[in-house]
Amino acid sequence: MKSIFDLVSYNCSKVVTESYSTSFSLATKMLHTSIRGDIYNIYGFVRFADEIVDTFHDYEKEYLFNKFEEDLNDAIKHKISLNPILNSFQHTYHKYDIPYDLVASFMKSMRMDLYKTVYKTDAEYKEYIYGSADVVGLMCLKVFVKGDKEAYNSLKTSAMSLGSAFQKVNFLRDLKDDFEGLNRTYFPNTNLNALDETSKKRIVDEINEDFRLGFEGIEKLPVTAKFGVYTAYKYYKKLLQKLQNTPPMDIQTARIRVPNYQKIGLLAQSYVNYKLNLV
Repeated sequence: MKSIFDLVSYNCSKVVTESYSTSFSLATKMLHTSIRGDIYNIYGFVRFADEIVDTFHDYEKEYLFNKFEEDLNDAIKHKISLNPILNSFQHTYHKYDIPYDLVASFMKSMRMDLYKTVYKTDAEYKEYIYGSADVVGLMCLKVFVKGDKEAYNSLKTSAMSLGSAFQKVNFLRDLKDDFEGLNRTYFPNTNLNALDETSKKRIVDEINEDFRLGFEGIEKLPVTAKFGVYTAYKYYKKLLQKLQNTPPMDIQTARIRVPNYQKIGLLAQSYVNYKLNLV
């Protein structure tokens, strides 16, 4: 039965989310059940595309990415795919009328990672951030507002800022892996061979401004989405705080993390703030 295949597909997207990101998975569990599955579906799609360009070093990445993109477009066109991750994503895509240009921009940024390693200008950097992060925030926003166009348009700027903040925190956290393992430099006008406090402060200030704009949107989200998004916001703010307090040399040599016990504490604090209407 098609319904069984769809259920298997949705479960696959959930497993992908839980397997690849404990923090995002925890935040997603704080969303209302009516939208939780659709966020799993979006995450599964973006994670698989990202995995192709970031980790499949022993395979022909470009061939795999081209095949994935071809299968993606077929799934959207025919509203079904034998790839369970793409089958679940196309369901959410059509359910909430996600604009195709968001998907195309995401795939464009992922394709950049196949061959581009240095972002020398602010324009290149912003284009990559938009496609790799902002549009993911907008896809999720479509789900959060359940397709309401007026609410979507009013919250677009904040959703993009929050997506940017999350991505830039990841860039700063993964500085060592990106630079040494993948030879990538995302931050323009920054010498990663000699990262200093001045350069780090410029990056942190930029991220904090994104967080400020993003929080304005969290306050206006529907109740079904607010707690989950706020939980993710608190986690990434905590991670940024740890990075801010870490010497540049340590960021270059180790991957900074938020321990699980602190994640649980952040969840409890977020819940209290949410129940007291402090969000």
